[in-house]
Amino acid sequence: MTADPADAVAARFHESWAGLLAAGHGAAVHPGILRRLVSRTAALLHRAQRDQPFEASYAEQAGALLVDAHFTDPSVLARAVGLLHEQPDSDGRGPALCGAFAAGWAGALRERTLREQEAIRTAADAARLDAEKALRASEARFRALFESAAIGIGIGDTDGNILAVNKALQDIFGARPEDLQGHKVNELVHPEDTPGVWEAYEELISGKREYLQFDKPYYRRDGEVVWTQLTVSLIRDDDGSPQYQVAMLEDITDRYRRQERLRHQATHDSLTGLPNRAAFFERLEKIFEDPEPEARFGLCYVDLDGFKVVNDSLGHETGDQLLAAVADRLKAALTPLGHLVARLGGDEFVVLLENCRGEQEAVAAAKTVLNALDGPVLIGDHKLAVGASVGVLERRVATTSPGAAVRAADLTLYRAKEAGRGRWTLFDPKETARAVSRYAVSVRMPAALDRGEFFIDYQPLHALADGSLAAVEALVRWRHPQLGVLGPDEFVATAEETGLIMPLGRWVLEQACGQAADWVRRFGDAAPQMNVNLAVRQARNAGLVGDVGRILQTTGLDPRRLQLEITESTVVGPEDEALKTLHKLVGMGVSLAIDDFGTGWSNLAYLRDLPVSGLKIAGSFVGDLHDPRKDEHTGWRIVSGLVSLAHTLGLTVTAEGVETGGDAARLREIGCDWAQGWHFGRPVRPGEIARRIAEGGPVM
Repeated sequence: MTADPADAVAARFHESWAGLLAAGHGAAVHPGILRRLVSRTAALLHRAQRDQPFEASYAEQAGALLVDAHFTDPSVLARAVGLLHEQPDSDGRGPALCGAFAAGWAGALRERTLREQEAIRTAADAARLDAEKALRASEARFRALFESAAIGIGIGDTDGNILAVNKALQDIFGARPEDLQGHKVNELVHPEDTPGVWEAYEELISGKREYLQFDKPYYRRDGEVVWTQLTVSLIRDDDGSPQYQVAMLEDITDRYRRQERLRHQATHDSLTGLPNRAAFFERLEKIFEDPEPEARFGLCYVDLDGFKVVNDSLGHETGDQLLAAVADRLKAALTPLGHLVARLGGDEFVVLLENCRGEQEAVAAAKTVLNALDGPVLIGDHKLAVGASVGVLERRVATTSPGAAVRAADLTLYRAKEAGRGRWTLFDPKETARAVSRYAVSVRMPAALDRGEFFIDYQPLHALADGSLAAVEALVRWRHPQLGVLGPDEFVATAEETGLIMPLGRWVLEQACGQAADWVRRFGDAAPQMNVNLAVRQARNAGLVGDVGRILQTTGLDPRRLQLEITESTVVGPEDEALKTLHKLVGMGVSLAIDDFGTGWSNLAYLRDLPVSGLKIAGSFVGDLHDPRKDEHTGWRIVSGLVSLAHTLGLTVTAEGVETGGDAARLREIGCDWAQGWHFGRPVRPGEIARRIAEGGPVM
């Protein structure tokens, strides 16, 4: 049986059609779906070719089905039209068939595009509506928060213009919106603004910081001051550039005033309203924090004369009224002069003179105290005569400490009372030292060593040639439980008088040699020489040589690293037994130096015969160089002469009391070997000396 030619043509078309679709988008279509699409569209196209009369809708359906199956690439359309055009065409319907197929494909593609555009438009409209709804909700929430917030909120731009304020902020300032909006932020300054608040604000609006927070006062519209806790945050745009600032202010006026009341109560005397002991010491200690080299201060320590009689005879209530009246008089007389008046307790008051111009100003303040209390005080029906004694202290800040200054002024006050009361007495270092010894030192010292109350600081001595650390001087301190830290000037004299200098001196020598040996083990040759002071009584003691030998052996310190400092009064003549002791010490390898040369009788003949290798020029020589009442040129000539004399005798010269770089340079020029003083460092703990040794840097 012969095959139908029409069926063969249909089969070939089906095969070609399947290949055409598979080569395009069909590679991404599931094979089963692709087969059904090929069969359906091929059948429609076959009917369009064969059916009579010609029905264009079959070809249009085939084109539309391809678009529905995502065959939308124009190249697919071109190949399909080409394939249809190649098919046998006996009745001339080929062009119509191709046109109908293309029309169906194009129409379907247009409908699909319209649907997609409509879907996109609908989605965009929905998104826009959602965004507008969310924005309105967000704005509503912000507005509700902004308007109803309990804290004040203000919004400004980066030029400092206030753009919006809420009700709470208006209430804080007692203002209307127009009183704030349109004004500049920097118009809201206050004299008590925290230091740095406006510098921080400039950093914020320039974008260098994100927020700032301070406690800041403002003036209300009625002139009252309101204290706030201010927080300002920076708002940036999408590019990160500063755009707005948001300030939040919480009214803390009540809290601030409570704190101020508590602070005032903590620092002021409840009876007189004057600053109390704590406030006085806080003010005094600030003077010592970072003083200028020549800064001075003064103290007038005031104690009422006969106050106990008033209390005992008229009662404590009258006594309290008298104290309050005295405080008012002192405050009225001295506060206008810029002086602080404080009550320390009982009937004791103190006047602090900052930046004092000298003893004359301190004495003038003491006279002002006595003049203020000269007239009687009316208390009820009583006219009470009130007098006072005043201890006056005037010193350079660099020469003392707060505790030592108050002790010295207090002891000077008692000297004024002993001299007859109703007067002022000026501080005398020698009298104060004797008073300390008399009232405290002699009582406590016997047991102080056993209690571990003594310790040693070390003052550096530097070579002037290169600024290197050459030696340290061991300086004993006493941590007295009542008097605080005492220097050697306040107790060594009493220790010598009582004989306690012997065990104390032995202990100092043991501690200093042990410390020096430790530095040698840690730092080798970089370790400094150890200088230890010998009291006269020690040098005259027959057991000194044995003590030094035992200590050197126990600690392992090389004798050449130990120098003992003696005073000019240690040896009083060529036959003195102490001279033999000194020679024995030198024979052991220990070196000797004369301390404070120039303060004693300075017999130069004995200086030639003593077994010393060093001489220390007393600090008073260098200090006098800056005394305007003395000739500086003559002073330098004296120092230069002492240096030359010592060098002639083969001695190393150390200048004490060097406090400026200029003095150090001048001493170096005249040939002085070593120097010590505050320019090179105060006496410090062993750890600080170890740090300097490790650093190894010069001090010039």
